[in-house]
Amino acid sequence: MSDFHVLIPARLASTRLPGKPLADLAGRALILRVCDRARAAGAASVHVATDSEEVAGIVRADGGDVVMTRGDHRSGTDRLAEAASKLQLGEDEIVVNLQGDEPEMPSSCLRQVAGLLARESEARMATLWRVFDSEVEWRNPNVVKLVADERGRALYFSRSAIPHARDGGWPEAVARAHLGLYAYRAGALRDWQSLGASDLERLESLEQLRALSAGWVIVCDRADAPVPSGIDTPEDLAAACARFGRE
Repeated sequence: MSDFHVLIPARLASTRLPGKPLADLAGRALILRVCDRARAAGAASVHVATDSEEVAGIVRADGGDVVMTRGDHRSGTDRLAEAASKLQLGEDEIVVNLQGDEPEMPSSCLRQVAGLLARESEARMATLWRVFDSEVEWRNPNVVKLVADERGRALYFSRSAIPHARDGGWPEAVARAHLGLYAYRAGALRDWQSLGASDLERLESLEQLRALSAGWVIVCDRADAPVPSGIDTPEDLAAACARFGRE
């Protein structure tokens, strides 16, 4: 599927890795590595959404496209919503949100999440999940879990270990780890700007609960390829440099 757009939110402010989008990843800026991955997916367009002229400059110098956004956005989704509005995308056009620190996101997953949303006319968002490596990971509150119905529609996202096994143990066969890759209809992103943060969102600190609380349908499926973690720390960057250096 190529009838989708990729937006990459990027900001310079990062507590654990200052100037992250411009970090050198095996001879190429991190943000450019992410753009490479987005273009490899065959999207109709790829734009970096940023408030940084420095980030914009390096992307443009590489031949990429940029949407300049405000600097006061509280989340990447808010930045995405402004960018989609500026691009004047049609209500049903599909936007994939690729985080600016995920240079190893499989291109197949970008196509998968876009196609998933395209097939589900009632859904406003789509996302992916993976199975857990262990019970310890399932119980880790830093790993977000999701529960879906038989049609693949998200019922809830939580930091808690769900679904709960009443008789003990852990529900290995049905436990799902959420991956932070989303596709949105452009109209949903425009509506996002008028949604207030929900009580559940505040409680769990999970933005996707704002959409569920508003009654939006979020369709989900198992990722068709392993999705590496993003780059958050200098150690993550060093490990990624080693992997890219072997390519």
